[in-house]
Amino acid sequence: MAKEEKVLVFKREILEQAGAFQGLNFEVEPYINTIFAPGVLSFMDRSEAENNPNYKQIIPYVILAFEGKYLTYVRGKRAGETRLIGNRSIGIGGHINPIDDEVPLFDTDYRELYRCAVEREVAEEVLVESKHTDRIIALLNDDSNPVGRVHLGVVHFWTLDSRDVRKREQMITQMAFMSSQELEEAKDSMETWSRLCLEGLNKMEQHCISENISLFPD
Repeated sequence: MAKEEKVLVFKREILEQAGAFQGLNFEVEPYINTIFAPGVLSFMDRSEAENNPNYKQIIPYVILAFEGKYLTYVRGKRAGETRLIGNRSIGIGGHINPIDDEVPLFDTDYRELYRCAVEREVAEEVLVESKHTDRIIALLNDDSNPVGRVHLGVVHFWTLDSRDVRKREQMITQMAFMSSQELEEAKDSMETWSRLCLEGLNKMEQHCISENISLFPD
């Protein structure tokens, strides 16, 4: 029998104590420091986490940008989250799982585990052969629908040196780089998180120019 998938979660009350919000929040550091504080994060069976709004699952949501265009794709029938099939997305990412079913025994900060998981999640879906910078640029919370109520997005902005990206995962279809104007024209077909990120793309670009956000330093 296959083992139950476990995902990284924290109690919703932690978010409420830090300051509940709807949509994008660019004041990232206080929330990250609170959520990644020792003892806050833990792993839970995904089947329980997907139906328990008392917890939020941490989801890295990586936007890949090159010269004013953004990687976008449509989630095909093999998408892990069946509620998002057929929707266009500008984010790459997924759940944070324990590696080889091992959880840190003493380092309960989980930052290194998260950092590795982000790279792994992107690599599972696309092959990025371009050099890039990785900045955590915003948090994304959407309690307006059942999917959003049990997830919290950590929005990463990868600035690529080239558009050398190829798909790996079968669930990725119609992959292309599109301008913000082209994405605006496709807005009605987008998943909710991507629509929210689309509204904040200009601000994300400005933050990347003006700030060097590195919440997980080497």
